[in-house]
Amino acid sequence: MKLIYLLLCVLGTALPLSQFLPWVYQHGINIPLLLGQAFGTSISAFAWLDIVISAIVVVMFIIWEGKRIGMKKRWIPIAGLFTVGVSLGLPLFLLLREYRLPLLEQKHEP
Repeated sequence: MKLIYLLLCVLGTALPLSQFLPWVYQHGINIPLLLGQAFGTSISAFAWLDIVISAIVVVMFIIWEGKRIGMKKRWIPIAGLFTVGVSLGLPLFLLLREYRLPLLEQKHEP
């Protein structure tokens, strides 16, 4: 699973940024235009609101699950979520979790 999560981190970063960076190059950091285009139609507003709710759920999952398994540096996938999006934050957390879980199993072995 680690390789799959790593691949999803790469795709989850590259694909969204392949659309966002050319837009920023063309328009600059124009927040009113960005919000206007993001919420310009009902379907785009639907997609963005879905992403916002998903991001809130993922942040809560990272905080609680990360704490439950004793994961340090939970801020890294949260930072990925806020800088790129859910498409990076979630697979990055799951990748880091894959590295942490075997350490927990070793602690609980008699």
